[in-house]
Amino acid sequence: MSKVEAQVEGLMAEILSGTDYELVDVEYVKERDWYLRVFVDKAGGIDLDDCQSLSEKLGARLDSSDIIGGAYILEVSSPGIDRILKKDRDFVREAGKVVDVTLYAPLDGKKFFTGELVGRDENFLRLKDITLPRDKVAQVRLHIDF
Repeated sequence: MSKVEAQVEGLMAEILSGTDYELVDVEYVKERDWYLRVFVDKAGGIDLDDCQSLSEKLGARLDSSDIIGGAYILEVSSPGIDRILKKDRDFVREAGKVVDVTLYAPLDGKKFFTGELVGRDENFLRLKDITLPRDKVAQVRLHIDF
């Protein structure tokens, strides 16, 4: 995690303290411009007013700090229903749900797997019917049935 992401996580922890919001993830990435993306959720989901309020609070804190020196675009949003699972707490919370797994390279001729999440540890991601080496896993998302 970058230094900026870690510092923003700290600011968000202070902002969200005592609320029912959960900080899901922070990304500071260079695309055409620099983007600071903050993903927040709460039971029942968040709405536009939640995002706007949190964006204003975080923006004010960032403006008064020296965390980011140059120009950037701040986005505060929901992680979405097909959220990416990254942190240990994500895998604990979503155990028993169906996930889509993408690998960096094919394993036994397959690069994509879908199955019920059992859990993960230092070395493996475990689905109900298969165990995958963590160093081969590029991304894990909650599965959506249409």
